[in-house]
Amino acid sequence: MDKSSKKKSVVKRITQFEVIRSQVAGIDISDNAGMMVAYPLNGNEIVVEEFECYTCGLRSLSSRLREYRIESVAMEATGVYWIPLFLLLQEEGFDVYLVNSRHVKNVTGRKDDESDAEWIQKLHRCGLLSASFQPDNQTRFLRSVVRHRSTLVQTRSVYLNRMQKALEQMNIKFHTVISDIDGKTGLNIIRAIFEGERDAEKLADLCDPRIKASREDMVKSMEGFWEETHLFEFKQCYKAFQFHNELIAECDREIGDILLDMIAFKNDGVIPDIEKVTRKINYKRPIRINVTAYLKELNGIDMTQITGISEISALNIFSEVGADMRPWKTEKQFTSWLGLAPNTKISGKKIISSHVPKKKHYAGQAFRIAAMSLRNNKGPLGDFYRRIRTYAGAPKAIVAVARKLAVIYYRMMTSQQAFNPVELVKSQEKYKKQKIKQLERKLEKLKNTA
Repeated sequence: MDKSSKKKSVVKRITQFEVIRSQVAGIDISDNAGMMVAYPLNGNEIVVEEFECYTCGLRSLSSRLREYRIESVAMEATGVYWIPLFLLLQEEGFDVYLVNSRHVKNVTGRKDDESDAEWIQKLHRCGLLSASFQPDNQTRFLRSVVRHRSTLVQTRSVYLNRMQKALEQMNIKFHTVISDIDGKTGLNIIRAIFEGERDAEKLADLCDPRIKASREDMVKSMEGFWEETHLFEFKQCYKAFQFHNELIAECDREIGDILLDMIAFKNDGVIPDIEKVTRKINYKRPIRINVTAYLKELNGIDMTQITGISEISALNIFSEVGADMRPWKTEKQFTSWLGLAPNTKISGKKIISSHVPKKKHYAGQAFRIAAMSLRNNKGPLGDFYRRIRTYAGAPKAIVAVARKLAVIYYRMMTSQQAFNPVELVKSQEKYKKQKIKQLERKLEKLKNTA
């Protein structure tokens, strides 16, 4: 090491953790083994007490904390076991901290429920814990229903795949000729099959005029071996598919009711006429309510104007984030929370790791899905995706575009300004000019060496 760059030694005083809040408690969450709660008796003593995980035990826990004048409570996020206690303590007026389990790792050799609760209490007492983001109650209700709807859609696709498998086993291949069997033509053919029709010519007559496949191919695709076993399986899967469609329709109505309640709460009970807002529908099986109108009333702007953000993507993001962006002071904090920014680790003034953390985040996943839809887009964002994909690959291109979409979303929400692609177009033109100059220099170099 160069002597001129060597740092001088500095003598400092030994620092100790300062107590920020004395009247705080730490809770170790469990599903059936009881909840360990650490709270102070006085300025010098602490007690760790066990409470039952039943509702009566949770109420006793709340009463005990109130008895000892506890102001704030910290608990780690463990599965879904924390939700009932978290909501109960919030209703009782406690300042509740839900913290990441990685932030409360215990010291080596002290792993048990009592020491975990005590350790959480100590960290919270010194102000070393930060609360995870939790939306308001209305947004939490909406988030629960939207996540449930997504699960139903995934389950419905499972039965659709099983229907295709049953057709394939009978060598009925019309599902490979048309784009999907759950469209208008596919459902008409399926109903005719259940009614006993087996003639390929008559089944081909049910095709919609928009089908691009020729009639000859349709007739060939519907000639097969009609076996009762596979027909029974096919019919069962179709019933399950239709049942899930009905459940999804009920979820859509429930989502509409929740959004109307949120609009009424925002406008002091007044619900404006919002159904006239034009929807952005460019995907199969749109949600049965005018989500664009509802979200525009709640957010103040139309988020579906962003390239790649569909109605369902906007709904997923809103149900996770809400309308208040104040929990994230900057766009960097927002993208980091979404899991779209690299977790850079530096040691010895060198970057030893810079990877995007692997974590399941519903809002971040919605931005990723929106980014994937831009691979063939002719606009600036599509051009940016293909440019990153050329030298970094598709996975990194998806993350890069998703982060750019998240930044646009954050800026629109904080500034309350509509989407304006002018800056993106300018950036695209600037890159094209730089690329042209680079190629011209290479061409000139080749001419000189020739």
